[in-house]
Amino acid sequence: MDFTSGFWPIYILVMVIASLAFVLVVLVSQTKLKIKKGEKVEVTGHKWDGDLEEYNNPLPGWWVAMFYMTIVFAVGYLVAYPGSGVYQGAFGWSAQNQHAKEVESANKQYGPIYAKYAKVPVAELAKDEQARELGKRLYMTYCMQCHGADARGATTGFPNLTDDVWLWGGSAEKITETLNKGRVNQMPAFGEVLGEEKVRDVANYVRKISGQPFNEARALRGAVVFTSAKPLACASCHGPDGKGNMDAGIPNLTDGDWLYGGSEASIVETITNGRQNQMPAWQEFLGDDKVHLLAAYVYGLRANQPKDNQPK
Repeated sequence: MDFTSGFWPIYILVMVIASLAFVLVVLVSQTKLKIKKGEKVEVTGHKWDGDLEEYNNPLPGWWVAMFYMTIVFAVGYLVAYPGSGVYQGAFGWSAQNQHAKEVESANKQYGPIYAKYAKVPVAELAKDEQARELGKRLYMTYCMQCHGADARGATTGFPNLTDDVWLWGGSAEKITETLNKGRVNQMPAFGEVLGEEKVRDVANYVRKISGQPFNEARALRGAVVFTSAKPLACASCHGPDGKGNMDAGIPNLTDGDWLYGGSEASIVETITNGRQNQMPAWQEFLGDDKVHLLAAYVYGLRANQPKDNQPK
């Protein structure tokens, strides 16, 4: 456990010992009553519903024995395993070590299977049914939470992996690179710089170049802001034509594909507040062989792969 102060481990140790001692004292105090054979049992004096009384019978012997066994078990558990906040246990067990052992065991069992596909190119591997099934299992374990079970993502910043629109490139090499190293992207906030009206103007211009309904007057003013606004024009990143830069992960604003939604309200929100998104890196966690299989599965998800294996 990670603690920022040495006080907390001692606190936990004291509370654990005090709790066990309290339970033991209560148990002992409640087992002093003995009833001899033939002796009349007194009532406690408590009454419910008028005439219902409680007899002061001693606790059943089997119940007391089980309670003592639980206390002995608790002490034994604290000796064998960490639980006091200071002592790590006689076996030196930890969740991290347990996970490492399980991963090592799984790697020994499945490692040769993954290694079998390691030298097969991603594009070719994407056509292998068994390899795709293995890749799908990896996807459903590590990727589904963000991109969805159908890999179509969501307009909350999670890309659709089944189309041909790729922010960083959809070639086998680029997908593998994305999985290995992860991606970090940020759209700065311009709300305070531009003001509400200019933000709406730019939003309408962006809708125009992406082929969506727009306000003509606002789009005309937005075009000027897009290309020449100070201190930083939109065109300096997205380009004067708004087609972005795949090498830098800058979105193409003309293709009609929107990571956060393409409605005027969504675009206004993006320009006003900015966006920040991150794809985690998986190389260290999964290893090269698993990433290779996962890349092949993702590559194979694309419904219509362009001939040059690049996004449209």
